[in-house]
Amino acid sequence: MEAIRIRLAESPVVALLGARQVGKTTLAEQIAQEWVDGPVAVFDLEQMQTREAFQTTPERLLTECEGLVIVDEVQRLPTLFEVLRPLCDRKDRRAVFLLLGSASWDLIKGASETLAGRIQFVDIAGFSLAEVGCSQQDRLWLQGGFPRAFLAKTPEIWGRWIERFTRTFLERDIPGLGSKVAPMALGRFWRMLAHFHGQIWNGAELARSMDVSVTAVNHYRDLLAGTFMIRMLSPWFENLGKRLVKSPKVYLRDSGVLHHLLGIGGMLELQINPRYGASWEGFALEQVLMAHGERDAFFYATQSGAELDLMLLRRGQRWGLEFKCTDAPRTTKSMHVALEDLQLAHLWVVYPGTLRYSLTEKITALPLREIGIIGS
Repeated sequence: MEAIRIRLAESPVVALLGARQVGKTTLAEQIAQEWVDGPVAVFDLEQMQTREAFQTTPERLLTECEGLVIVDEVQRLPTLFEVLRPLCDRKDRRAVFLLLGSASWDLIKGASETLAGRIQFVDIAGFSLAEVGCSQQDRLWLQGGFPRAFLAKTPEIWGRWIERFTRTFLERDIPGLGSKVAPMALGRFWRMLAHFHGQIWNGAELARSMDVSVTAVNHYRDLLAGTFMIRMLSPWFENLGKRLVKSPKVYLRDSGVLHHLLGIGGMLELQINPRYGASWEGFALEQVLMAHGERDAFFYATQSGAELDLMLLRRGQRWGLEFKCTDAPRTTKSMHVALEDLQLAHLWVVYPGTLRYSLTEKITALPLREIGIIGS
């Protein structure tokens, strides 16, 4: 919350962006409870009456506000940003605006240009391992980081919640963005994409499987990425004298959603599923990015088969990470190739165990619970 308070002191507008049901509203309520610089006004654009009022007289509603103004589900009314711009520039402005959105700024047409230089962003993810505790690692991995999914007391409750979540997302949230994509088509694509989790993006293959155009599957992909359901991890490429993979990797960002779409309902089912290793890779990747930030994160792969799951550029150094779902990770030829090709400062092999140990001078086996030490 401290990061949000700092940004509210620096900018007239701060946007909290993340998937629906990830806890943005709860966080905003906590900020509001501790707000001391004037009154607090809350507008939820999910409510029809509020949305109609903003469509009719937005200038009047916002101009009269003082203190902290919270606007939830802001992606439902993109025209609001045109109203906010002149308010932000007024010398007698008496309010700061905290916007909550379930879609990326690129997906909300015109928003990034309208408020350029007036807004700061804070990405809100689900629960992290650092928040729930190391003893809850398997539960977080299986059920995912959405608060209600993680806190579900039984697999049956978890399954019912996540079924409602995915259905509401497809039938209400996507149409709420103005999309004309049929919920059934997007849902089919989403389930199909779960089987490609952790693989190089291949739009042509998915298009053939669905009997639609590549343009269509690219649009489906962009919708899911723009609503924080999937992550497209960019490849790293430079002039190394090797043929490099230049297409992104695709991951479902929440492991609980991934397992639901794969029909996995328990840890035993996960352990015997062919996507077990890919599931761990995606889960561990998200935990690392939550701990160290999403900026300058890439994977590396050559046409000859050398790979690195994740490379982070931090403080002028290159950090390498491999994710292995095994009790005792070992070095591979691919790791040594990546060390040399990329001139990594160090490479960590992140695994589910509890013991940290050196594999070589520059390669360390690292439990997921200790990812905070990376780069230290």
